Amino acid sequence: MGEMAGRQWSSNAAQGMIDFINRSPSPWHAVSECKRRLVAAGFQELKEADRWEIQPKSKYFVTRNMSTIISFVVGGTYKPGNGFSIIGAHTDSPCLRVKPISKKKNAGYIQVGVEQYGGGNWLTWFDRDLKLAGRVMVKSQGKIQSRLVDINRPLLRVPHLAIHLQRDVNSKFSPNLESEILPVLATAVQEKLNPTEKIQSGPQTDKHHPALLSLIAKELQVEVEEITDMELCLADYQPSVLGGVYEEFVFAPRLDNLLNVYASLEAIISTCDNEIASEPCIRVASFFDHEEVGSASAQGASSSLQRFILERLSASSEDPEAYHRCIPQSFVISADQAHAVHPNYKSKHEENHSVEMHKGIVMKFNCKQRYATNAWTSTVLREVASLASVPLQEIVVRNDSTCGSTIGPLIATKLAIPTIDLGGPQLSMHSIREQCCTSSVAQAIALYESFYTNFPKIRAMVEVD
Repeated sequence: MGEMAGRQWSSNAAQGMIDFINRSPSPWHAVSECKRRLVAAGFQELKEADRWEIQPKSKYFVTRNMSTIISFVVGGTYKPGNGFSIIGAHTDSPCLRVKPISKKKNAGYIQVGVEQYGGGNWLTWFDRDLKLAGRVMVKSQGKIQSRLVDINRPLLRVPHLAIHLQRDVNSKFSPNLESEILPVLATAVQEKLNPTEKIQSGPQTDKHHPALLSLIAKELQVEVEEITDMELCLADYQPSVLGGVYEEFVFAPRLDNLLNVYASLEAIISTCDNEIASEPCIRVASFFDHEEVGSASAQGASSSLQRFILERLSASSEDPEAYHRCIPQSFVISADQAHAVHPNYKSKHEENHSVEMHKGIVMKFNCKQRYATNAWTSTVLREVASLASVPLQEIVVRNDSTCGSTIGPLIATKLAIPTIDLGGPQLSMHSIREQCCTSSVAQAIALYESFYTNFPKIRAMVEVD
């Protein structure tokens, strides 16, 4: 591929991801967008409570809590006991979330009580135009439904204290997480001048400001008293964009980890009809909620959800050991973003493992098992990358630095399947707006496509228990 063609390829891939992120301001929206794209590609939705009649050369997906989604393509020659080619990522990102009782009023301002979800860089949430998105439970005509809401307007703001009143702010910034990260919704003066229409008493009417409830109800075209509960995220109102003088960067919220959700979704869709008739494995893309807070939930990677699904797909009355035999024939890619070397803080990175943008997808190593990569899983990945002409990099954190973790060790522990941790290089991780390069989006898609189509023959080469 020529340089200009490669640049256009990267730009197109990045623009597709930008569109995906802009449509995914919350985990529930991300899963909804995945579901929409899977249905358009011919995938059939399954319900966990139903009996499944899985057929070869067919494609399916199942959701849990509207915030986790697992899709899979059944190979034409698949038999119980054969392996699974799995890519896992997560749908959630650090953010501020509206408290169950959010009504606050102070010094003439109407404010909204929030919790900090995940390990966010909360400094970056100050002085940003924030919108609201998430899901709302609605009870109407004897039915309870989960509805998505995205109030796409600059609605809230967490204002900084002026530097004149905190002269040391540039050397010391440590806001109180309870009392000093409270977004402003309105002023009490305007609330009196714009009285909300009288609403009947409902499950949420005493918990949130009437103006906020009325806004949500209007967006959903329901009555306020029909709202039984809600889970709302604050999100950056500014859309994702291409940036830099050569438009080589993506400036966007939630790159960690919607980049890998998008790339692996694109990969499983683009390969779902590729040589599937002769495919012996089941290809799986698993996108979990709650990674940023430990994954310990019914829909998190630490749950038994994925194991239950793999067991159902392996079930065989003729071969009761089919599921157990499939484990060593399977492989998991845990796809989560990696830290690119920072030009202003180069000393924070291990000098032999300082990864750079445009130079390839990053394999993550940690001997304390914060990442699940080992010598044979990295060898398999190198073969996958070689067939796709995708460059690879390696990262290890400094011994005097803490190391994050991913869903990789959790899945490896739960399923006992060989696992590798990898991701694209980026800056500003866990900030309200993050930064990556366009080429890593295209490289991730190509790598994941190669994994789905080539893993069975690569696994046949590996002589390892």
